[in-house]
Amino acid sequence: MQIGIMLPSRETAMTGRHDAAGLVRFARRAEEAGLDSVWTGESVLARTRVEPLSLLSAVAGATSRVCLGTAALIGPLRHHLALASQAATVDQLSGGRLILGLGAGAPMPESRGEFEALGVPFAGRTSRLDDLVDQCRQWWRGGDALPAVQPGGPPLWLAGGDSPRVIARVASHFDGWLPYMPDAGAYARAWKEISSQTEENGRMVTPGLYATLVIADRANDVLDAYARAYYRQPLSVMNQLQAYHGGSAASCLDWLGHYVEAGARHLILRIGSVDADEQLDLIGERLLPDLRSMSRRIP
Repeated sequence: MQIGIMLPSRETAMTGRHDAAGLVRFARRAEEAGLDSVWTGESVLARTRVEPLSLLSAVAGATSRVCLGTAALIGPLRHHLALASQAATVDQLSGGRLILGLGAGAPMPESRGEFEALGVPFAGRTSRLDDLVDQCRQWWRGGDALPAVQPGGPPLWLAGGDSPRVIARVASHFDGWLPYMPDAGAYARAWKEISSQTEENGRMVTPGLYATLVIADRANDVLDAYARAYYRQPLSVMNQLQAYHGGSAASCLDWLGHYVEAGARHLILRIGSVDADEQLDLIGERLLPDLRSMSRRIP
């Protein structure tokens, strides 16, 4: 089992404080704390933050061990050749540590506005994402684009839920599945179906989980403030859509354990607080050792 953490890049959309160099330092601290991967998201205009592949290029030079991931990069906004070249560059700089988590863009006015600003059609974006995946792999496997270090290119994960269409796309096109489902039981059912379909296709898929948590005494208050600041929605709404949990380290461990039992094997933790540095310390000291112990018990 792998355990990663989101770099606090989206918090700039909440606080207005942009600090790309600080994110690189945070990534180095995460590696020193023993985490396996660091991740960053993308939003050009809706919730403006640091461009993900540029950031991960800098993180590649500041770290030596952690995997570097996007959670998620909006694939249809990119040209396949440009993305193949950019991703291969990060993969070379990192010695083959890149994972590309990809999304098609949420069906929201803010996302539509980003597509319009970049002159990209919003309609048909899901099928274009699947085409992008195929084309990037063709470039990495023998085209004229810059070659990646990893054979066949970096792993490509789909950020999506448990709809039949998402399950079929993960099983047929992608190397990993990155949902943020609030119900571990639903996760287990979806993963069982993905496993069945990938076995039929002769493929392997990494089951990930995007989970928001905070270790705090008044955790629900902290998470509610975070959800309202970022999504403009209360926790009572957001925890019906995404995986949220807060409380003691033991409580967070128990909650994550249900997803591990359901099949999750790469946990990506998003800190549900603007005080990311303190939370990183708490995760490293109070949660990570027990997660490691849990992983050793996985059959």
